[in-house]
Amino acid sequence: MTFNPDIIQGSELTNKKICTLFGCSLFGGMNRSLKTNTLVLVTNRIKCLYQDRIDEDIIHYTGMGQKGNQDLNDAQNKTLNESITNGVGVHLFEVIEQGKYIYVGKVQLAGKAYEENQLDTEGNDRLVWMFPLQLSDSSRFVPVELDKVKNLDADRARTASKLSPEELLRKAKQARKIPGSRQATVKQYQRNEYVAEEAKRRANGICQLCLLPAPFTNKNKKPYLEVHHIVWLARVGNDSLENTVALCPNCHRKMHVLDDDTDKKALTSLYG
Repeated sequence: MTFNPDIIQGSELTNKKICTLFGCSLFGGMNRSLKTNTLVLVTNRIKCLYQDRIDEDIIHYTGMGQKGNQDLNDAQNKTLNESITNGVGVHLFEVIEQGKYIYVGKVQLAGKAYEENQLDTEGNDRLVWMFPLQLSDSSRFVPVELDKVKNLDADRARTASKLSPEELLRKAKQARKIPGSRQATVKQYQRNEYVAEEAKRRANGICQLCLLPAPFTNKNKKPYLEVHHIVWLARVGNDSLENTVALCPNCHRKMHVLDDDTDKKALTSLYG
């Protein structure tokens, strides 16, 4: 009898919940459960030796084995490779935030496993097995929230910045030249066009943070400034004149990258 967990795609589960539901231990990326006849896969995007990647509706999943060349006929590599015929249900979870496992869904092989080069735990080149997987019903993966993807990218960038020059160069040379892609969702706020236009006009072509002229003019020959909410709309800020300023692109980016309290106070004081 096929085991079908009562989970909605995109749901976030804990390690403990997954273990209880599937009757397995969750120690690595590939976790076999004889109790439910399933193989629970985890692709950890935060910190992981393996270079899993998503290309639209296919995830290229790295097999088991952290040191030396991987063996296609070893342990759960064999289970996954034969999953079309052995009756084992394969379920995939994705980690993009620490301790949160997003249920991607029940998956199946989308093609034959293939080999590619990756680094092992000792930093040596080795061959790993990659398994192309797709959702069993051939539907699309549930999009992830764009903010979560941005936070993940920032975390991975910080990790890369801490590598030694030698290790960084080695990983950069080994990187896949064609990037993967993944659908993401973003909440779009409908801003009041009158508030935005008034903010630009009262700035009169001068960035309200650095107090320098706009760096260029737009196609209509007007100084180019970008509207910014001092308290972000995503943080329940008001779309009001008192919370809206016009900034040059550089300062606008600075506000979103640094989110500096001193800068926020300076902008708030303009209309305080």
